[in-house]
Amino acid sequence: MDSVLTGLSGVLVLIAAILAGLNVSIALGVTGAVGLALLAGMAPATATLSTVFYSVVHSFHFSVVPMFLLMGYFAMRAGIGQDLFEAATKWLQRLPGGLAIASTCATAAFGAASGSSVGTTTLFTKLALPEMLSRGYDKRLSSASIAISGTLAVLIPPSGLMVIYGILTGSSIGQLLIAGVIPGIVFTLLICLTTFFVVLRNPALAPRIDRRYSLGDRLWSLRLAGPLILITGLIMAGLYTGVFTPTEAGAIGAVATLFLALVRQRSFRGIQLPTVLRETVETSAMIFAIIITALIFSRFLQYSGLTTVLSDFLVDANVSRWVVLVLVTCIYLVLGMLMDAPALLAVTLPITHPVLLELGFDPIWIGVYVVVLVEIGAITPPVGIMCFVVKGAAGDLVRLEDVFRGIIPYFLVCILMLVLLCVFPDMALYLPRSMASQ
Repeated sequence: MDSVLTGLSGVLVLIAAILAGLNVSIALGVTGAVGLALLAGMAPATATLSTVFYSVVHSFHFSVVPMFLLMGYFAMRAGIGQDLFEAATKWLQRLPGGLAIASTCATAAFGAASGSSVGTTTLFTKLALPEMLSRGYDKRLSSASIAISGTLAVLIPPSGLMVIYGILTGSSIGQLLIAGVIPGIVFTLLICLTTFFVVLRNPALAPRIDRRYSLGDRLWSLRLAGPLILITGLIMAGLYTGVFTPTEAGAIGAVATLFLALVRQRSFRGIQLPTVLRETVETSAMIFAIIITALIFSRFLQYSGLTTVLSDFLVDANVSRWVVLVLVTCIYLVLGMLMDAPALLAVTLPITHPVLLELGFDPIWIGVYVVVLVEIGAITPPVGIMCFVVKGAAGDLVRLEDVFRGIIPYFLVCILMLVLLCVFPDMALYLPRSMASQ
């Protein structure tokens, strides 16, 4: 029991350190290392630390993280987001709330390449928000639709957050990436339908645009947006059929996106290659620091027996697994307002993942559900990180209050998405179960 109390004390110390403003990777690493030393002694703790560092750094499979990051940075530097918004606008602007719907679709497509919610939201706030406001769109609708659409970047594959989840839990990265396809499409459609019906109910929120584009103009708008969508589709098809591994998929995506960037910018100087490479290295180092220290903390919790005791308690208490899932959901929604996504996964998964597995939830389904939860937390008032991102990128165009008020109907749609995942788990599991073995 003493070891369990040590594990519980470690969790409390970790939470306190993070809330006090300590860097997440430092908090995880120090808490985990000290806890291991207290429980097992200095020599076993040192051996465990060296094993964790080596297993992460030397593994070829983990190179998928920088490959997907490189793909995203190339897409951002290439200006492909602007092409996607232009294409979506020409095809969808005549619908009620058409510009907001176009922004959602373009954000989803670009998010598949970038994998970054913050980067995608920042980009489309600068691209789409001024256009919507100039056409008389309501500030709350415009800003909130961009904030919620930005969360699609980590659900629609290829998703860097899914990769991080796979590394931290030992789940199949290929299956996780494929698992996000159907939920990503459904979530995108739900957001679009929400915008459509909100505007249909109150047309003053988004004045109708009467300008028409010929079929030729609309097809021409796909000249660069179309190839990016095709590349993403080919990556998913290759993963699904087993033609290549997640790492190979990331490398192919990075090379293909580099080619698109060169076509659009016409030089390496235009895409700022040294800057892209430096940003990729810096972000990869940050992510791997979190992964390594999270695994150290996870080993500490396993050694303490805390997760085993917690799982056994819930099973013996005959508590419904759906009650536990609701509790986990509330925890993620609260913490998601305070932490960025990789840090939140690193802190919570060592505790929540073993418990949910013990209660019979599929690890791939858990991955999709948790990723959706993490991003919902990012738009939840009163903290809602993504809402602050929109405000920061928009400057004086909107107030923070506008974003928070506009997000309410979209938040309800997010809850509906969670319910759909629970009622129809095959939404996330059908493709992974039917794909070629990885």
